[in-house]
Amino acid sequence: MLKFDIEKKNGLARVGVIHTPHGDIKTPAFVGAATRATVKALTMKEMRELGSQAILANTYHLILRPGTDLIREAGGLAEFCSWHAPTFTDSGGFQIFSLPNVKITEKGVKFKSHVDGAQLEMTPESSMQAQWAVGADIHMAFDHLAKSESRDDMEEAMHRTHRWLDRCVAEHERLKNATKNIEKNVSLPPAEQYLYAVVQGGTFNDLRAESARYCASKNPDGFGIGGVFTADGMEEMLKTVNSILPEDKPRHLLGMGQEPIDLFIGVENGCDTFDCVGPTRMARNGSLYTNDGRINIKNAKFKHDFTPLMEDCDCELCQNYTRAYLHHLFKVDEITAKVLASIHNERFIVRTVDQIRQSLLDETFAEFKESFLSKYYH
Repeated sequence: MLKFDIEKKNGLARVGVIHTPHGDIKTPAFVGAATRATVKALTMKEMRELGSQAILANTYHLILRPGTDLIREAGGLAEFCSWHAPTFTDSGGFQIFSLPNVKITEKGVKFKSHVDGAQLEMTPESSMQAQWAVGADIHMAFDHLAKSESRDDMEEAMHRTHRWLDRCVAEHERLKNATKNIEKNVSLPPAEQYLYAVVQGGTFNDLRAESARYCASKNPDGFGIGGVFTADGMEEMLKTVNSILPEDKPRHLLGMGQEPIDLFIGVENGCDTFDCVGPTRMARNGSLYTNDGRINIKNAKFKHDFTPLMEDCDCELCQNYTRAYLHHLFKVDEITAKVLASIHNERFIVRTVDQIRQSLLDETFAEFKESFLSKYYH
C-alpha cells in the first residue's frame, strides 16, 4: 500500500507526504504535465530547478509514440526521460473519449489513432498493462468520460467506470504478483507500482457521493477526481467527495490548476496533488501569470517596459530578463520566448501551491488565500 503521512490538518485541507519508490512528494503539490514524457518547451533539469516534485505522463500518447515496450526497455518512465523522481500516468481515457467516432462497449473503447489512423482498442486490462510497462509510480484506473453533461450520460459513465475499476484492480494485482515472481531484470518495471481509483459523477453531487463510496470500497492506493472542467460547483463537489473518501489516502484532482483559484479551492476541500497542461500552454501563447493577474506579453504596451515580469519571482525569466525583451522574442517568433514563458508560468503555479502548503503549516491559510486572490483577480 502506498504510504501517505499527514503532518497537519485544517478542516478538509491537509499537509502531507506521499512516499513513492522514486522519492517523496510533499503535499499539496502541483505535478508537471509531461504528456509525451516531456513538459512542452522545458527540460527535466529546468523542471527540477523550478521546484517540480513529480510529473504525469499520458498513457494514450505514450502508446502511440514511442510505444510502451520501448519505455520499459529503457527502464521505465523516470529513466527514459531522465526525471529520476516520482511519476504518475493517467489512463489515457480522457484523450480517447475526446476523439471523434469512438465506439464504446462494455469490453472497452475502439478508436482511431490521431497519428496514423490505425484502428486501436483500449480496455481496463490493456490500460493497466500499458501503465505497468511504462513503470510509473502511480497509475490511474481506466474510466469512462461521459459524452455530455446530462444526468443519464453521467450516471451511465459512472457505473461503467465502477465496473471497469473492478477489472483494473484485478489486472493491477495480477501484474504486481507476476512482476514479483520474475527474476530481476533492468528491462522490467518495478513491482512497487500503485493504483488510484477515479471518482466520476460530473456535476451531480449524489452521483459523486455514490462514486466516492464505491471507489473507497475497492481499497485502492489513492484516488483521482475526474471530469472537472470549471470551478463552477467544484467546491461543493470536492467537499462531498473528500468527506467520504478515506482520510489516510492521497487524492489527485485531475487536469485542474490553470487558474490559481482552482488550487485554493482544491486544497481547502481536501485535494493533495494537481496536474494541468494549462500553465505551459498559455505560456506558449504569450499569456503569463503575475501577482496582479494574467497579462498578454505580446501587447504593444510592453515594448518599452524594461522591468522584470515579476519583481518577487525567482525564476530564470524574472531574474534575468525584462518584459520588453520577452515581448521582442514573441514578436520575432523565437523559440526562446516559449521556453522562458513556460519556465515562469510553471514556476508560478508550483510556487503558489508551495506557498499554500506553508500557509497551512503556519496556520495562515485564510489570510494568504484572501490576500492572493483579491490581488490576482482584483
